[in-house]
Amino acid sequence: MAHIDLSAFDRAFGNGAAHVDGQLLLELGMRAALGRDGTADFVAAHMYFNLADKKGVAGAAAHRQDVAAEMTKAEIAAALRSARRWLTLH
Repeated sequence: MAHIDLSAFDRAFGNGAAHVDGQLLLELGMRAALGRDGTADFVAAHMYFNLADKKGVAGAAAHRQDVAAEMTKAEIAAALRSARRWLTLH
């Protein structure tokens, strides 16, 4: 499984994030939602599903809605801010 260094997203040209495949974003969302790397992280999952949806990946929007049903408004807002920041930098 690929690893994306989220702390490096301020270096848009050096981290390769602009070339991230939508399917990879969907898979990262699934890993975060299911807690495959520890505890489930719905904020990260929502962000990844949102980014995958922006890249046109089928099913990403449905997964984002499922995760959002388990989140607070504050968590959803944090996920949306994270996705906007990612898009702004890439």
